[in-house]
Amino acid sequence: MEERKRVVLPVQRDGKPCYSIVVEESFEGLAAELAALEVSERKICIVTDSQVGPLYADLVEQELLKACKRVICYTIEAGEEHKTLDTVRRLYERLIREHFDRKDLLVALGGGVVGDLTGFTAATYLRGIRFVQLPTTLLAQVDSSIGGKTGVDFDSYKNMVGAFHMPSLVYMNLSALKTLPERQFASGMAEILKHGLIRDQAYYEWLLQNEVRIRRREYEALLFMITESCKIKRSVVEADPTEQGERALLNFGHTIGHAVEKLKDFRLLHGECVAMGIMAAGFLSVQRGLLKREELQEIERGLKVFSLPTAADGLEAGQVVETTRSDKKMEAGSIKFVLLRGIGEAFVDRTVTEEELLRASSYLLGKDIKGF
Repeated sequence: MEERKRVVLPVQRDGKPCYSIVVEESFEGLAAELAALEVSERKICIVTDSQVGPLYADLVEQELLKACKRVICYTIEAGEEHKTLDTVRRLYERLIREHFDRKDLLVALGGGVVGDLTGFTAATYLRGIRFVQLPTTLLAQVDSSIGGKTGVDFDSYKNMVGAFHMPSLVYMNLSALKTLPERQFASGMAEILKHGLIRDQAYYEWLLQNEVRIRRREYEALLFMITESCKIKRSVVEADPTEQGERALLNFGHTIGHAVEKLKDFRLLHGECVAMGIMAAGFLSVQRGLLKREELQEIERGLKVFSLPTAADGLEAGQVVETTRSDKKMEAGSIKFVLLRGIGEAFVDRTVTEEELLRASSYLLGKDIKGF
């Protein structure tokens, strides 16, 4: 059988190697990758959830035991509603009972909720221990597993409590995407489309041209797509590891998207809300004369091609604007809003007014906008 390609992307911080992103077809190379972390005499805790654990926990445990002394598995309930400090507290208790020390390791096996929560636990347990990301969803592979942003939700405010804590390794098994439901796959495509929209018009066009291969989850197409998205996110993160400036570009579509996500009580997937936020940000860009209407139509087409929503319902525009005020992207009372000068060219703007947000929210909710 022909050997499939693998990709290794080194990530730097302050010009020095920090960790690697490994893109593979299976978990079979995991033990070899962990050898570099010197875990042969260490304990590893797999943190997973009630959906992913039954599929992959035993397989991952077998691979980890080739590289370390002991493995335990801690399973949380699946769902955003469990990404809380209470869940972290219970994980702390298990780690303390199992005598985990600073040289031991956590492994996040699952989607973004598991990765964010495990990373936050690693950042704060004993003032910081190592952790590895094994993202099993498309969204986590191209977004939350890369860059060291960790966190949990607080009273329905998304990722309001968190820390920057870089993983020691990100290992992606693309075969895990075969078990991913269609809706979850589409959710991940929102972040992938976002990468093209903010940084690379040619990549965005490639995504639309290869829609059939991507939706069929052909390995070569997925490998190229995920690698390119990881390269884009890596370049932004390396330039701004703690989100002081350029990294905010990755929040394109997230300001209004997060508001919709909260107002819908997290019943919608993250990528679905980001897709709606992208449309609102695109509308604002058109209103300011930065983006052509035809380009906004192209953006809408791309979202629809991958079965993502482009409008919201059941909300009031004023609610959406009010909720954005609680977003962690606020800075000195103003919102860091990401707009487009064209497909592939994003920038951060701090002058978006409440009236503009109201118009963008009304547009997203299907209201008639005078002059548009």
